[in-house]
Amino acid sequence: MKLNVKVVSKLVFVSFLILTNIVVGQTNHKKPNIVLIMADDIGFSDIGAYGAEIETPNIDKLASEGLRFTTFYNMAKCAATRSSLLTGLYNGGKGAVHLANLTKQAGYTSMMSGKEHFNNWVPEYCRSQNAFDKSLLFWATTEYYLPPSGEFSQKFLLNGKELKPSEIKHEISPMYKTDFMTDYALNWLDESFKEEKPFFLYLPYHAGHYPLQARPEDIEKYRGKYKKGWDKLREERYKKMLALGVISKEHKLSPPENNLNKKRGPFVKDYTDYYPWESLSEAKKDSLDLEMSVYAAMIDRMDQNIGRVLDKLEKEGVLENTIILFLSDNGACPFYSNRVKDVQPGPANSYWSLRTTWANLANTPYRQYKQSGMEGGSHTPFIAYWPKNIKPNTFTDQPGHVVDIAPTFLDILGIEYPETINGVATKPLHGSSLMPIFKGEQRKEPDFFISGINGFKMFRSGDFKIAQMNKGEWALYNIKKDPTELVNLASTNPEKVKELANYYARALKGKNSIKKNKK
Repeated sequence: MKLNVKVVSKLVFVSFLILTNIVVGQTNHKKPNIVLIMADDIGFSDIGAYGAEIETPNIDKLASEGLRFTTFYNMAKCAATRSSLLTGLYNGGKGAVHLANLTKQAGYTSMMSGKEHFNNWVPEYCRSQNAFDKSLLFWATTEYYLPPSGEFSQKFLLNGKELKPSEIKHEISPMYKTDFMTDYALNWLDESFKEEKPFFLYLPYHAGHYPLQARPEDIEKYRGKYKKGWDKLREERYKKMLALGVISKEHKLSPPENNLNKKRGPFVKDYTDYYPWESLSEAKKDSLDLEMSVYAAMIDRMDQNIGRVLDKLEKEGVLENTIILFLSDNGACPFYSNRVKDVQPGPANSYWSLRTTWANLANTPYRQYKQSGMEGGSHTPFIAYWPKNIKPNTFTDQPGHVVDIAPTFLDILGIEYPETINGVATKPLHGSSLMPIFKGEQRKEPDFFISGINGFKMFRSGDFKIAQMNKGEWALYNIKKDPTELVNLASTNPEKVKELANYYARALKGKNSIKKNKK
């Protein structure tokens, strides 16, 4: 039979295209999906895998099947941490590159559902509605339930357009923020599975940031468990943390301490000061048990929703090809922010915040709280889960920082950092990739780490750290020998204080920025 050369050539060309598309599709599909989960205002010991009595089986699964960092820093405050996490910069401006821009460059679908809060230096093009393909967000702080007034304190934006509370879709009534944020994320995941592209999902939950509001069935799980009091529970967490291996014998349990922050008021002694649990009446103990039970319930509900995400990924057969990172934006928050004084915490018409004594439990074994560069404010959990790439149930004491996430993404995505963004030269990244640690190797430790808000800064380089409270004098700690900052060495080693203070000043001017990260 005589073959038509033109037809044969066309068939060969079409076959080539089909095979090429299959190969390309398989190659793209092998790129790992990325899920980045951030909790809000929870302390170092507030999840089960780091010592808590709070039930967090899904986060614990990520920890037991992944890698736990025992030293990981953030910027000690919501907006600052999010700004640095998503750009890889301690400070920046135009030329900052959002993580979602990096994933788009690598051919990913990008989605975000949760809290947005940035410092003023973050450019407009880094706002979520401009950076992500799909986004549902609120700014800073909102209630968890639809409040009795019928309006949230902050607006929700769906893909950049305002979404009225009555328009928010939710699977469980009454609507609860942690749940419906996950509802939207799961729906977007279903859509992304049809696209057969790798995805980046960012889930910045609001739990356990005030107001303390939770579902009744979650609160009931914890009622009565906190009548032991913060003193005994802090000791119990400390012993569990030693047994787990998330702290070492060098970590001494810091003594209970007042909130020393004189910047953030109002200063209500019942909230700012420590007092022994046994000094309280039974009625007061019951009220405080409820307060902590609601906080625990909020973290529990977040974990339940993380479980929904894990179940979805496993059902779709993509969990093994997904890297999941979990962290918190700062330590526990001890500030008085109550608005409704005659309603106990929990329901939609309440508005309570956690007090110093419970926040001190949350930050076990460290000192001080949110906003502070002391370890209680700046040092929180970090878990990395990546089947077949990260050895299960491992720990690292190598320190990391949220500015290290962007260069880590470059390694995961297999791309180079862009030279320009929106026609402007990009800012050099300030961190370095965590990939060597993920592989079980030793990473060259960054020259320095920075955290804390103005007047409460910390600067760590090597074994030493300087920290400031209320714009006061620098305190000096040997953070290797004294990780809970019990011995201030400033008076005995003033030269070291001066050396680090000068180094910090140079770092702020950008003289020690890391060069643009390559693949």
